[in-house]
Amino acid sequence: MFVLAAVFRIILRIMANQAVIDFSAGAVGGTACVLTGQPFDTTKVKMQTFPNAYRGFIHCFTSTFKEMGIRGLYKGTTPALISNITENAVLFLSYGLCQDVVRYVCNMDKGSNLSDFQRASSGSLASIFSTMAICPTGLVKCRLQAMYEMEASGKVVSRQRSTVWTVVKTVMKTNGPLGFYQGLTATIIREIPGYFCFFGAYELCRSKFAQYLGTDKENIGILPLVFSGGFGGACYWSVIYPIDCVKSRIQVHSLTGRQQGFRKTLMGIIRSEGISALYSGLTPTLIRTFPANGALFLAYEFSRKFMMEQMDA
Repeated sequence: MFVLAAVFRIILRIMANQAVIDFSAGAVGGTACVLTGQPFDTTKVKMQTFPNAYRGFIHCFTSTFKEMGIRGLYKGTTPALISNITENAVLFLSYGLCQDVVRYVCNMDKGSNLSDFQRASSGSLASIFSTMAICPTGLVKCRLQAMYEMEASGKVVSRQRSTVWTVVKTVMKTNGPLGFYQGLTATIIREIPGYFCFFGAYELCRSKFAQYLGTDKENIGILPLVFSGGFGGACYWSVIYPIDCVKSRIQVHSLTGRQQGFRKTLMGIIRSEGISALYSGLTPTLIRTFPANGALFLAYEFSRKFMMEQMDA
């Protein structure tokens, strides 16, 4: 055990720097986020893409469970894990690097503390890099989650069980490699303001807890940290949810061969279903956000702190 710990510290000294630690901690956080919140995310996607098929969150959740069992609620978990691990690893790596960019732009010394607004700006800038990583896996995840409804409505006919591999093959055969980036514009439009709110709310909430408890932001404790992560997630989804709905529609319904851009899809939803359709599935999303994003930041902060301690040991 001691030998393994010594080897681990040596590897960290050789490989680890701030960027590697941020990348690894982001991957750990992404895993915790998916395992905690996947059933709610599946419900959200179903309600976004087929808003008239369900009376509400409870109906969608219970119907999915009755039809397909617990596996149905965790449909798309593999691409979701790949997506979230990739997204959060790249996001938190970029978040750390973009903080240095903000310091440079603001003529600040390297390593100096940033304000909550500056950290929010760093998160917004970092989202540009994570978007390129999550769009392909996000498309596969959404199609898997909504495949049952697509087949039941007759919009697609499948002669085999839908898996990650069958979805990937279909995209490659139909649209080629660029087909994985359907919904990219909507994803970028979603992420830039979304992550400004996400990191801004998270850092502001941590600052308020630190002020109230009379300590620094790194030592506010588990419950305040989880609440701060959940609050950041709630602000994120409250701001960008209609954009996410458009993205899900583009990625799922493009399976039928209809190629529509962000503006046409948005206006089509408003004209045919009303503005309320853009908020279909918001309830499971907000229910999901506190445990999922709380787990994300809890896993990120603690794994990052652990790796920093091992590197310095």
